Amino acid sequence: MHALNPDPQAISASEVQVFFEAFVNAFALFDGHLIAKRYMAPYLSADAKGALRLFSSLGQIGEYFDDIVKGYRDQGCRSCRFTHLSLTAMGQNSALAAVSWELLTEDAQIISCWRESYNLTRTPDGLRIFASIDHAT
Repeated sequence: MHALNPDPQAISASEVQVFFEAFVNAFALFDGHLIAKRYMAPYLSADAKGALRLFSSLGQIGEYFDDIVKGYRDQGCRSCRFTHLSLTAMGQNSALAAVSWELLTEDAQIISCWRESYNLTRTPDGLRIFASIDHAT
């Protein structure tokens, strides 16, 4: 078996790093509709138990994330961070990215952590998520 040369136009690790840094900044505002701008409709979400949810509009995605960040805030979360970014390019305009998320209190104590994978696509407006899978912790 021979190694394939990586496509120089494929989504890069630095491009995905910048995407998730912007995601963290949007999360810090606890605005689900702002977070939803990093997604595209339709969007498919799978939780750690395998339950699927399909969102057909950005409005639905925003409402979903509003509920999520409200719950996080009620638990004392004030920010989040990601670590352990891994990336698999899939052609020039798609990639699979996985990150470990940590929800943090105001004094940076970890409330919760999990790993999540994202199917990303490059659009004229930048990278967008069209599917995600929460991994069991």
